[in-house]
Amino acid sequence: MTAFSLGAFGFPEVHADGRPIKLALRKGLALLVYLGEARVAVARDVIAALLWPETDRETGLARLRRLLHRVELTLGQPVFETDRTSVRWSPAALLTIDSHVFESACDAGDFEQACAIYRGDFLAGFALDGCAEFDDWAFFRREALRGRLMHALERLVQDRNAVGDHFAATVHAGRLVELDPLSEVYGRHLIRSLLLAGDRSAAERQHGALTRRLRDELGVAPEAETEALMSPAAAPHAAPMTRYVKGAGVHLAYQTYGSGPLDILVMPGFVSHVERAWEHPGSRAFLASLMKLGRLVVFDRRGIGLSDRVGSAPGIDVTAQDIGTVLRAADSRRVVLFGASECGPACIKFAVDEPRRVAGLILFGALAKGCWSQDYPHALRASQYDAWSKHLIAQWGGPVGIETFAPSLANDPQARAWWAGLLRAASSPGGISAVLEAFRDADVRHLLAQIAVPTLVLHRREDKAVRFAAGRDIASRIKGAEFVELDGSDHWFFAGDQGPVLAAIEGFMKRIL
Repeated sequence: MTAFSLGAFGFPEVHADGRPIKLALRKGLALLVYLGEARVAVARDVIAALLWPETDRETGLARLRRLLHRVELTLGQPVFETDRTSVRWSPAALLTIDSHVFESACDAGDFEQACAIYRGDFLAGFALDGCAEFDDWAFFRREALRGRLMHALERLVQDRNAVGDHFAATVHAGRLVELDPLSEVYGRHLIRSLLLAGDRSAAERQHGALTRRLRDELGVAPEAETEALMSPAAAPHAAPMTRYVKGAGVHLAYQTYGSGPLDILVMPGFVSHVERAWEHPGSRAFLASLMKLGRLVVFDRRGIGLSDRVGSAPGIDVTAQDIGTVLRAADSRRVVLFGASECGPACIKFAVDEPRRVAGLILFGALAKGCWSQDYPHALRASQYDAWSKHLIAQWGGPVGIETFAPSLANDPQARAWWAGLLRAASSPGGISAVLEAFRDADVRHLLAQIAVPTLVLHRREDKAVRFAAGRDIASRIKGAEFVELDGSDHWFFAGDQGPVLAAIEGFMKRIL
């Protein structure tokens, strides 16, 4: 049987035994890529509706039959396995598709190979007129693969600099800047790598270009950390390093900062990125304030940020196990868990499972159950949650949701650009869809009565993302929990007035020492 290969990065290409095949059927190319991506049989009705949405069912099915025949004529042999209701690539066709090879390389940690395979965005420059559903499918797949590329490039920058191959690091950092030119994190990756490579003039040019982009596009100046890199006395080697620890087959990205009698593990919510968290001034100021109270530990959950991407959502039990993995890697003895929003349940689970290691539990803007039920009226109904999730995913990559998560920052261009960049770097539309679905079905109410560590529950009265009553409910179910009502409508702990939040945390830390 002929070995077929599909190129889905860039405009789609078909090869048979290494020879290019010209397929002058746009929908034929779409069909080959769609079935190749699916890996399994797809219903004829689904394909017909995808490729001919304007026709009735029978007409669409008839056109599909003709298209299958014409594609096989062009390829010179049968390549489809069909029955009355479905179609798939024949298992005998020896098919490879570059998008799958790319993902396999990422899964294996071979990021050099993965980045070499990614020659352009998925189906770049390819679209089907009048086929909105196909174009939507291609968009979400494109964003998922692009997110994995950014993750791979960041890993390569870190790995190459760590072994002294700074020239290679600059190449990978340059691709990151091309992908997201307004990210100061990526800009600093490139500037720092150039400085480590000894090319200060190139670093100065990149710094000047980044400064102009930030000024022209966002109306802001570079952050102090970016400016400090260009100081003659700057030591690029002193920049905090992201470390990795392997737990249950997955590499978790984490960082530690400062020192103190207690560790403070911060889990900020449904998305995170251990390096981009420091990019926003408010987030950086809040984390720096926590460092005055203890040693700070931050990490990305599996599938999120700089940690390995996985094929399933990180559930509460798995995330609790990952907390333990990171704390062991950081040589943590006693920790205060700070769980915000959707990360509250995982911190609750860990506090119940490992009470001897937990000095205290802080929950901010958290809720114990993901969706409404008759005995839990403090969350969205499942249908409302799904509609919100669908909207978030559809707008992924832009500053979607900032009006809800941080009303006080909604009109701040720098905050909007930071949030949009963090979303793109933290996950893909498909990946975050699974995370949100898993949280919708979460319920840790049965664990609250088992918490035996000092607990502080913080919630803003006008929180736009999680109802105030949800925080009050959590506190009422935990024996001895302290509930602090805060003014404001921001869901992000670092947005709005940080003073009362930090004061409450500082008082709590002093009481448990």
